[in-house]
Amino acid sequence: MGKIAALIVAGGRGERAGGGVAKQYRALLGKPVLAWTMAAFRQADLVQVVIGAADGEAFAAAAVRQKVLPPATGGPNRQESVRLGLEALSAHGPEFVLIHDAARPLASPALIGRVTDALKNGAEAVVPVLPVTDALKRVEGDGLAAVSRDGLYRAQTPQGFRFDAILAAHRAQRGREAVDDIAIAENAGMKIATVAGDERNMKITAPEDFALAESLLNGHSRTGMGFDAHRFGPGDHVWLCGLKIPHSAGLIGHSDADAGLHALTDAILGALGDGDIGQHFPPTDERWRGASSDKFLKHASDLVSQAGGSVVHCDVTLICEAPKIGPHREKMRARVAEILGLDISRISVKATTTEGMGFTGRREGIAAQAVATIRLPA
Repeated sequence: MGKIAALIVAGGRGERAGGGVAKQYRALLGKPVLAWTMAAFRQADLVQVVIGAADGEAFAAAAVRQKVLPPATGGPNRQESVRLGLEALSAHGPEFVLIHDAARPLASPALIGRVTDALKNGAEAVVPVLPVTDALKRVEGDGLAAVSRDGLYRAQTPQGFRFDAILAAHRAQRGREAVDDIAIAENAGMKIATVAGDERNMKITAPEDFALAESLLNGHSRTGMGFDAHRFGPGDHVWLCGLKIPHSAGLIGHSDADAGLHALTDAILGALGDGDIGQHFPPTDERWRGASSDKFLKHASDLVSQAGGSVVHCDVTLICEAPKIGPHREKMRARVAEILGLDISRISVKATTTEGMGFTGRREGIAAQAVATIRLPA
């Protein structure tokens, strides 16, 4: 089976949604709308985004830690933007393409799977649809006339196509107005298949849609706890929360012995219900000898993303008599936020001592505990 590409159209301005910036770059639970949309297609072989000519920096911020191709610059309308995106994808030779609106950040794996399965089973073009359930009326003069709902459906994206066929159709119909890519396919004589849409797969259009999208994304939250400790040994620095701190001793461990990141990694894995750091990175495995612990934390975060969720908040407490944590606290927060791709406001780093009691009080080592909250789809 050939490659499956996702083409996300993000070149519009979305002014009806308000906020002073294009809606695809407005924050939705702390991340740009476009970041959620790209993440929905993480299982695709290729992800191509089409952006506005002036949106390079905004796209780069949204695409942090996303596995996507360099963006294509869109045209004066959606139809031309899609064509330009398809042209950019053509160099990679996909067999199928899923064309999706950036303003639909809630496309579920099940919905994407239905479209993809239909293509794999021989369909030329596929559109997800939902039946019209509201009563329909047509204004006629001073009155209203009922409109039958029979045979009426609402079309959604992603709309799926055999790549070569839809690219040829777009090339042949340049300049011709079409409501969506399925209309382009119909005009080209392609046979259209339908699959069930998803009510959650809403399109953000108006300001109030952001609140609804956030409530749908909220899903359910889980909280996990983590703890780690390492004893002091020879050395002139310690690693804590991703920061190298000068000290009169080092920390002993198979990796870089960063107790803060180890505890936080375990907290995220605990919230996900996916074992602990020792299961994912066994201390008997020489690959992890001296490894930087940011790899462990990013792995845990990636597992949350693969489950369709996100890390919401992290709280780390470092327990030691020395080194002093206060002078490094903000840089630690910034580093953890960078690793997780979160705003720094969602990261807390604290420090305490044990008043001379226990192994940390005797300055034999450093301990850390962490709490992490993740959000998973409903």
